[in-house]
Amino acid sequence: MEPFVEQKKAQDQPGLFTIQKWMHEYPGLTSGFTSRLGGVSKAPCSSLNCGLHVNDVPQDVVTNRERLAEAVGQPFEAFTYAEQVHSNEIIVVDEQHKGKGRLSRESAIQAKDGFITNQRGIMLCAQFADCVPLYFYDPVTGVIGLAHAGWKGTVLKISMATISSMTHTFGSRPEHIRAVIGPSIGACCYEVDETVAVRVREVLYDMPEIEAESVLSAKGNGKYMLNLQELNRIIMRQAGILSSHIEVTQLCTSCNTDTFFSHRKEGGSTGRMVAWIGLV
Repeated sequence: MEPFVEQKKAQDQPGLFTIQKWMHEYPGLTSGFTSRLGGVSKAPCSSLNCGLHVNDVPQDVVTNRERLAEAVGQPFEAFTYAEQVHSNEIIVVDEQHKGKGRLSRESAIQAKDGFITNQRGIMLCAQFADCVPLYFYDPVTGVIGLAHAGWKGTVLKISMATISSMTHTFGSRPEHIRAVIGPSIGACCYEVDETVAVRVREVLYDMPEIEAESVLSAKGNGKYMLNLQELNRIIMRQAGILSSHIEVTQLCTSCNTDTFFSHRKEGGSTGRMVAWIGLV
């Protein structure tokens, strides 16, 4: 079953996809992903661009972020952003970080791509336009996590780093953690070269039981089709999350540029979506 459910909206409201099953099963948890619809940004970032680093009008981006907060029903001051650098660095977010980055890049959490917290009233946010959003929730300890996984973060095993941080910081057990792998460029569209393929094979080398073809499919011209979502799922399993606790979307950002931004499909000139998760 598709974990992301599109929410009905009025014309001037942001288009959102929520992880409805989680929000139904775990009252007080909010989680989801924005579309490109229902904002004020102009082309090529039209219209719900939430990235301050893509040559959009800063006030338009802030307005879009405010619209997101209003639609989610949480204070704008709770939404917390970082400057992402395609690393596997994780930060424990607490009250001192709350609201950082929502108004400017300078005030954002710097150089982090994974975020965990057990505090209520903090909305963890990460930005995407083809990379994979990874959501984590431990219903036993009440810990949430969010990670940004492009190919670099994926081969650096940011999913495993997030799980490890939840375990060592808050006492989570991997078998209790639920995970959702969100909308990204799919294996149908993500062509990579040998430089990337080499790094992917290094990760798979430690997992000989995995069929490499399920992740990396050769096209015969020095190019490969990469399934980043599947590779992250495999790494989550390696880290101890149960297969039954991992859900994977079928939504491809590149196939659906009427709904999502896609850096690859749109030649690098586009906006950014936001993944969010928070305890309220």
